[in-house]
Amino acid sequence: MKLGPSIPVTPLDYRQQARRRLPRFLFDYIDGGCNEELTLRRNVDDFKRLSLKQRVMVDVTRVDTRTDLLGREASMPLALAPIGMAGMMRQRGEVQGARAALSAGVPFTLSTVGVCPVEEVQQATGAPFWFQLYMLRDRSAVESLMERAKAAGCNTLVFTVDLPIAGMRHRDIRNGMVGNRPGSRLSRLCQLATSPNWIVDVGLKGKPHTLGNLSELVAGATDLGTYRDFVESQFDPGVTWDDIAWLREQWKGKLLIKGVLEPEDAQAAAGLGADGLIVSNHGGRQLDSAASTIAKLPAIINAVGDQLEVYLDGGVRNGVDLVKAVALGARGVLIGRPWIWTVAAAGEEGLRDMLEIFRQEVATTMALMGVNRIDELVPELVEPGNL
Repeated sequence: MKLGPSIPVTPLDYRQQARRRLPRFLFDYIDGGCNEELTLRRNVDDFKRLSLKQRVMVDVTRVDTRTDLLGREASMPLALAPIGMAGMMRQRGEVQGARAALSAGVPFTLSTVGVCPVEEVQQATGAPFWFQLYMLRDRSAVESLMERAKAAGCNTLVFTVDLPIAGMRHRDIRNGMVGNRPGSRLSRLCQLATSPNWIVDVGLKGKPHTLGNLSELVAGATDLGTYRDFVESQFDPGVTWDDIAWLREQWKGKLLIKGVLEPEDAQAAAGLGADGLIVSNHGGRQLDSAASTIAKLPAIINAVGDQLEVYLDGGVRNGVDLVKAVALGARGVLIGRPWIWTVAAAGEEGLRDMLEIFRQEVATTMALMGVNRIDELVPELVEPGNL
């Protein structure tokens, strides 16, 4: 007897569905890392090397996963990370992600290079969300983006500092996602031909295919290639901490610095008045052979943990990983690939289900560790293994 399809539960289940549904160049864009993808794998593998202490005969009838993230209550210590071009993975993907996050009671972060602009996300949710920003060569463009984000009700700016230039992402070159190598266009067309569901959902119904937050800066652009060229021309390798000081003066809301891996850089962020930082290696998409974020977290907590809120991004695939990161000192985690795999595969409804499973995993893990509240998760409950 032939069995029916299994029901997706975990992010990796949704990953397999997304792989079947998306054109290969789009799947590899969200799934891949840079160079040999060593850091991408380390982010995940180093979580697996950590062990949790199991405690028994403890009253865990009141397990509570709620916490405070930058002054606002969240259902668990988790936020959705910024994903570039999420709206190319599912029809208006940023909106679907934001609505699911709102329903789950966790923050959503909109990327500067999202398909949906801040105004569309605000109209769809009617709630505050976080906005991710790069430092562009044109500082007036940076000011314009901040003003639009503020007007749309964004209360938190997530400023990315680990992208002075783009990393070497070989999958994107092989699949014709970037560059103009011979056969690139034909390769993309062939990949699109094998993805009829995507063609209908995104190709036809998901227009306009533009980077909405940059629409005022790239006047008249109607294709993603033009936007990509603009963004790449605007990456500023000359950015220093002085520019962060300028940004802090301009932005009066909460400020998170994303892309910190070393204690010295964490101390610099704290000294400039950031409200928090995100320990991140850009999901293994920038410097290959960089350390995993979970391996770097303890030293950064020791350096600045009492001065600002420290978050972690990279390698978190389930609620157990979240518990490990929080026990080692993170205020919360951001997940990127798990949420975009899920939206690509099953849309907003699928993401709502996945986030609830995440929350249940957190609650179950806490209970089996003899822990009732998030603030009871401490480093002594984590055994380092081979880290």
